Amino acid sequence: MADATTAARARIDRALAELERKILELKARPASAPAIADDDLFAPRPSDSGAADQRVAELEAAGREASDALARAAEAVRGVLAESEAG
Repeated sequence: MADATTAARARIDRALAELERKILELKARPASAPAIADDDLFAPRPSDSGAADQRVAELEAAGREASDALARAAEAVRGVLAESEAG
């Protein structure tokens, strides 16, 4: 389980790093510069191959794994708090 969580976190970290890089690039451009093809970070991109679809699937899986891990952690914290209140 720890390996899956670590892998999910790594995928999320890579996605966030890519997002931050694009934001910094967009901020560094002058307002008068022409629009670039991928300046809409949330627009769907045309896919020549299944690579983009695979990446989306990986990110969705990472999101689900992270969500599950956070839910388990929250439940563990609730358990510890309940024990400390009872004891």
